[in-house]
Amino acid sequence: MTKYQSIAVNGRKIFYREAGSKSSPTIVLLHGFPSSSHMFRDLIPKLADKFHVIAPDYIGFGYSDAPSPDAFTYTFDNLAEQMEQFLFQALGLTKFSIYVQDYGAPVGYRIAYKHPDAIEGIVVQNGNAYVEGIGAAFDPMKPFWARRTAETEKPVRDLLKKETTIFQYTHGTKDASSINPDAYTFDQLFLDRPGNDAIQLALLHDYQNNLAKYDDWHQFFRSKQPKTLITWGKNDPFFTVEGAQAYLRDIPNAELHLLDTGHFALEDSCDFIARQIIRFFA
Repeated sequence: MTKYQSIAVNGRKIFYREAGSKSSPTIVLLHGFPSSSHMFRDLIPKLADKFHVIAPDYIGFGYSDAPSPDAFTYTFDNLAEQMEQFLFQALGLTKFSIYVQDYGAPVGYRIAYKHPDAIEGIVVQNGNAYVEGIGAAFDPMKPFWARRTAETEKPVRDLLKKETTIFQYTHGTKDASSINPDAYTFDQLFLDRPGNDAIQLALLHDYQNNLAKYDDWHQFFRSKQPKTLITWGKNDPFFTVEGAQAYLRDIPNAELHLLDTGHFALEDSCDFIARQIIRFFA
């Protein structure tokens, strides 16, 4: 049974899904944009027999608090700090594996770099850590990164539209009819909240600062050699196959699976990914 809970971190509510026995190895599922822990709704019960599963919503996402950018500075440093306090202080975890997808990579790898001995393993699903993994879909963002103006912001705002959310879920899949519309409808509901555009634009602008952290993360990979499973939707326009393969430079014993699907591979490949996680880690 999955439990739906919340806990205060620095006076703000963090919502999280929890399943499995606390005596089992813990795996923390870190979601991407524009989703939340909802993206793991099908994976959680498949892992709960073998793992203690924790899937939080970041500040500004899902059911967690979403203060305005005037009250909370939306950077990946701050999202990671909130998650760090949630995991180590609020929940009292000391060791766990992480599952990272999209935004989950910069959040999770900041935590891993700071607490390398806490990380027992990594599952990577279209979570980038290499420059060559940045796909052409990021091109409209580069002028916005260089100089944020109303004009450079316009194409980035397209990432918040319903059509783009549907595209993220369906592009590159073998059969778009296999993608549950609940997934992108749920994400869009939160994207369309009043004031949420300011939150997302702040994070999209800060995303460029993740690239400056890549060398740190590579150092963690090389020194720690974490047990790493990569299950990557190879048709993802945002994070490329080259980004998946680049992990093997620093973690040569990582196991790589390139799946014939897109950015949100769990939507049509959940059974396969769950089986690989259980085989590889449990």
